Amino acid sequence: MVDNLGEKLPELLKLKQACEVLKVHPNTLRAWDKKGILVAVRIGEKKIRRYRKEDLLAFINKKNIK
Repeated sequence: MVDNLGEKLPELLKLKQACEVLKVHPNTLRAWDKKGILVAVRIGEKKIRRYRKEDLLAFINKKNIK
């Protein structure tokens, strides 16, 4: 399941895209970023959040194992 998902995702995902993949609210993802659970990459002067594909896939795999 995760393997097929990884083929379809871009290398960096916007907040909304990452939320759709993880099926969580944007505020949840922001909170996870602050707590270091799933850290975003900050881009540009505005420090826009982007999430690495490999980080999302690793997070999903970790959650599926538990």
